[in-house]
Amino acid sequence: VSNCCPRKSKKHRSSTMKMMSAKPWLFLLTTKFRLAEVASFLNPGPTSSLAARKSASSLTQVSMSATSTDTSSWATLQSIASQTKVGGALNTEAESRAVGTGAPFVQNKLRLFDSTERPKLTLYRDHAGWCPYCQKAMLLIEEKRVPINIELVPMRSYGDKPESFLRIVPSGLLPALLVETSDGRKQAITESQVIMELLDQWHPVEDGYRQMMPAENDAEGKARYKQLANLERELFSWWCTLIFRPEGPGFSSGGMLKKLMGSNDDSMSGAMAGFLECLSKVDSQLASTSGPWFFDYADHPTMMDFVYVSHVERMLASAAYWKGLNLRSDTYRTQFPALNAWLDAFEKRECYLAFKSDYYTHVMDIPPQYGPGYDGGFEEDRIPYQMSISGKDGKSSTLPLSFDDSLQPLYRGPPLPLCALKAAEITGDNGSVGVEGTSYEKSDPEKMAEACRQMAGWKLAGNGKNVAKFASRGGPDGAKNRRKGFGAELADPYALPDEQIISSVDTALQLVCTALLTQGGSSAHESALTEMIAGLGESISKDKARDVASALCYLRDRTGVPRDLPLAAARQLRAHLNAAIDVLY
Repeated sequence: VSNCCPRKSKKHRSSTMKMMSAKPWLFLLTTKFRLAEVASFLNPGPTSSLAARKSASSLTQVSMSATSTDTSSWATLQSIASQTKVGGALNTEAESRAVGTGAPFVQNKLRLFDSTERPKLTLYRDHAGWCPYCQKAMLLIEEKRVPINIELVPMRSYGDKPESFLRIVPSGLLPALLVETSDGRKQAITESQVIMELLDQWHPVEDGYRQMMPAENDAEGKARYKQLANLERELFSWWCTLIFRPEGPGFSSGGMLKKLMGSNDDSMSGAMAGFLECLSKVDSQLASTSGPWFFDYADHPTMMDFVYVSHVERMLASAAYWKGLNLRSDTYRTQFPALNAWLDAFEKRECYLAFKSDYYTHVMDIPPQYGPGYDGGFEEDRIPYQMSISGKDGKSSTLPLSFDDSLQPLYRGPPLPLCALKAAEITGDNGSVGVEGTSYEKSDPEKMAEACRQMAGWKLAGNGKNVAKFASRGGPDGAKNRRKGFGAELADPYALPDEQIISSVDTALQLVCTALLTQGGSSAHESALTEMIAGLGESISKDKARDVASALCYLRDRTGVPRDLPLAAARQLRAHLNAAIDVLY
């Protein structure tokens, strides 16, 4: 990687000195203590050692012989995954990330960019990628390229915070920034807005960093910043009113709402009307600039864009699921063109996509943070949206998968890490192979599907033995374990596996992984699925079949985006698990 050993730049020599003088202007669910069980599935280490590459060199396609339950079979699948173009690229990328370089990634622990010094800053952020305030901070760090250490800590909603963290931040608040001074003193700072403003001030434009806030002498820009910050809080308030409270009676006044909707329908609730009218204000602010962002002084997103986008992302998921409101539909792309252009621009950036979640993960992570969502809104759309998001519509998580997802478009930007797209030789809509800044809606569907399957198979093969143990918590005896409850519905960090089914679950997952890793296009994949079905029938005894199916459901429901996989790959894993579940049930 070209930036592994960069020369030292001026900006990193002066950052520490500025740090303390500047003044400032929040489904494989697991705690850190249980991380060993599923660590490689969450963040698998490189499997591209010389020995692994040699063992894989003679393998040209996946064989069904790799189905025994010892670790050597998973090692074989690891080698096969490494031999695929996508898996090999992901191994190389994992090696780069381990030393602080490489692409943005939700599980990164170190970001050096072009620095050669050990960072004096450490950001504590949530492990599962649920916290919107941590997401804002990480987007600024990635876009501004701030060298930093990162520690992953569970949120209270899905796990216990380690004592080592609580000694530093007794309140347990996330995100938290630990600052180490030149004389060895350490200070912890909480509140995402304060953290982001400090990071921006400590890494100024004159040292080569991107500008993220209006300049001190830009009175007009600072006034706009304050206005937009207030509007964001207004939008957040309307969202909370719409989603987390029962909707009131219909809104019967005219004016902006009817102009916005182009309708005489008076049945819309006041909460829905207020939310949509506030979105219209946001759309107008975005439309007032020459580019897609809230400010014109930069050709990249800035602080205010990050402040908005993490909650807007959650608004999209929750509005669709609980209210039947699809803000990315053609109708609302017409009503809110600037807002949708802004979202499109974000979705073309690798930094954002590394932290972007899917609707299913959000509707599972929102209630423990904000409270339960209330059904309402557009009933005829809400029910099919809920079925789609939860994977119960017979299409969104069922083979054969459609190329795209109508509710959550996959290809308005790079659907996989750029290294995977380049390795698979997938061309973007601008004619370039594996680049950001373009959509992939016209890419080759067969090549794209195979690349997505290979990434899912690579991730599963990276820690298959421990993933099988994790999934076995879903067995009948696993459910009898003593458990500590958390706010998140599926949080289960202290559960133990059902020992009676681990071996069978391991076998089933190897068969699923084999199908995912098959190369040769759609016909080869169809043959692999046929062999998977036959293998499940032959390998899983009838008395254990339903218990193994329950374990696969347990794993499927806890596959989170982006922590485990990007959505384009996660939907392949979920769909292949469902195919196996159908056979076993």
